[in-house]
Amino acid sequence: MKRRSDWVWTLFGSVSVAAMAQTTDPTLSEVTVQSGRLEQRQFDAPGSVQALDAQVIRTGLQVNLSDALQQVPGVVALNRNNYAQDVQISIRGFGARAPFGLRGIRLITDGIPATIPDGQGQASTVSLTSTERIEVLTGPLAQIYGNASGGVIQTFTREASAQPEFLNQLYVGSYGQTRTDWQVSGRTGQVGIVADYSTFGIDGYRSHSDTRRQQLNSVITLDSQPGTRWKLVVNLFDMPYAKDPLGLTASQLASPSQAGTNAIARNTRKTVQQDQLGLVLDHRIDRDLSLMARVYGGHRDNLQYQALNTWVGLKRQYDGWGLQLKGQAQWQAIPFEWVAGVDKDFAGEQRQGGAAIVGQMTGVPTRDEWNQASNQDYFAQANWFVDERWTLTTGVRSSRVDLRSRDDYLSDGNGSGAVQYRATNPVLGLTWHVTDQWNVYANQGKGFETPTLSEAAYTTSGATVSGLFNPNLRAATSLHRELGSKWTPSRATQLTAAWFHISTDNDIVSEVSSGGKTSYVNATRTVREGLELNLRHQWSKHWKTVGSLTTMHATYDQSYTTSASGTVPAGNRLPGIPQQQAFASLQWSQTGFSASSQTPPTGLEAAIDWMARSSLWANDANTEAAPGFGVLNARLKQRFMPMERVLMEAYLGVDNLTDRQTVGSVIVNQSSRQFYEPGLPRAWVVGLQTKLPL
Repeated sequence: MKRRSDWVWTLFGSVSVAAMAQTTDPTLSEVTVQSGRLEQRQFDAPGSVQALDAQVIRTGLQVNLSDALQQVPGVVALNRNNYAQDVQISIRGFGARAPFGLRGIRLITDGIPATIPDGQGQASTVSLTSTERIEVLTGPLAQIYGNASGGVIQTFTREASAQPEFLNQLYVGSYGQTRTDWQVSGRTGQVGIVADYSTFGIDGYRSHSDTRRQQLNSVITLDSQPGTRWKLVVNLFDMPYAKDPLGLTASQLASPSQAGTNAIARNTRKTVQQDQLGLVLDHRIDRDLSLMARVYGGHRDNLQYQALNTWVGLKRQYDGWGLQLKGQAQWQAIPFEWVAGVDKDFAGEQRQGGAAIVGQMTGVPTRDEWNQASNQDYFAQANWFVDERWTLTTGVRSSRVDLRSRDDYLSDGNGSGAVQYRATNPVLGLTWHVTDQWNVYANQGKGFETPTLSEAAYTTSGATVSGLFNPNLRAATSLHRELGSKWTPSRATQLTAAWFHISTDNDIVSEVSSGGKTSYVNATRTVREGLELNLRHQWSKHWKTVGSLTTMHATYDQSYTTSASGTVPAGNRLPGIPQQQAFASLQWSQTGFSASSQTPPTGLEAAIDWMARSSLWANDANTEAAPGFGVLNARLKQRFMPMERVLMEAYLGVDNLTDRQTVGSVIVNQSSRQFYEPGLPRAWVVGLQTKLPL
């Protein structure tokens, strides 16, 4: 009998061979992406960068970023089905340990950082209902974005429509899911506006997972003169509550719809409110030189009630600015394009905590501290066009990250502290344009990842976690190597492959978790090595295929010892990272597929997707694991015009068609062994979208 990994390779291989054998007239669209800090054709980019257009983003409910990212090779996007903790996203293994939100990867929305200087970020604040494009950078070029750049995810809000229009979406689905979206877009003179207000609610498959949230995303552009554009970005996010069902133990998985231990009794939940304002200027100085500047600021209020009858709250203020010059020139008959700039960002938060009874504060706070993180970075990149067949890429980023904590609760001692991290990370790459249809590239880059404020907040004293700032926790440093190929054997076929090897010193891992507090320690060395394949093929005007495969070997290269796990031997797998992951999609359009920039035609569309993942280790000791699985998802869309200039779209989607029992994600090293967060059984959603001119 074949192993699950054998089935993955067999299916992907059969699809690839069939695609190579087919000769068709359709043409896949050409895509321009951010290759590091420079823009160029995706095919010519000297590294692994994937672009997802609006048609991919709109295939589902447009709530979880993980839904859109599951087809990107190298990305593991786990939906916890727990909106109190956000989705879990890792890129080439970076970010897999995050207990909540994003960790170890950079998130940027409309040119504004959504990751604070210490490397923390939240994916829930991305407004997918108005997002036109997502780009994912997974190779060494990501290091040009600074601290915690195991990968970079950039999202872009749609452009304002030429004529004013109104868009409405109404969705309902299993387990009490509801989503609405109200969007207006248009241009008048030199001003364009996109204003999008969306709501989401779900009662939840699991007990105690009810959630409600709403969001406003608006982008206003002003083309004040030819070559000069101002962009004002407004994002308001409000989640009045998201109940937290917690993780389950292995024995509790027999009844996956239940809440974890003490979730209901202690009324575990989270509330979040975040408001952000940003301004971006793009100005062309002359034919060969342009300027981009950004400034932003915002605040986030977060209150969480935990299972140990405790609460934690924070009030965060953050701001930053950035400036970069981009141009093209020639040096000794070698043309090149270049970019250089500076980023300066700050985040400060008042963090408090204390005792709670049944999800209500009691007594006075027993934790009160001011934490802040800041960075000041300088970067540069250049692409040298040595000749028509060779392109050399060079880059460097110099970073300084400061973490500080001021303890305002001194009854248990003064836990204040500060630490500064510095790093200079070079990137070097070479692309061989073998033919007009085939590129081969190799690149290498150094990266670093500092502890987050929450990771540096505690110190281990024996088996006890104390609230003393830990200045001895070092930044993890990594060396990324990548070898890749991009091939377009026909106008209808694109095939990319990338091999990577990443060695990391001083990887940051959890040491002791007790009483809602977790301390961290540096492991010795880890290695991540893998292969990524991606295939796109359009069989005809009406049929197309998308497939991706990632196989990754992520291990501890040297043993290390912690108070909680004991000795973790060399060779143990890093938790939260599947060894194999695959995605395949077969799509059909009655009237033919259109370019992403065009209005989709009327008619029926259908698709079936298959997503498979091997097992996930849940702890460093490799004694607990979530089993692998494969699921089928299907969707139907019918577009029609009930009256002139009014376009409607009916949607039906069914996930997990065969009703497999799955584990969606794991909580790495959870101290009560509640590692597992169940995936959803068969679930459906229906929706109706209406677009009409104003």
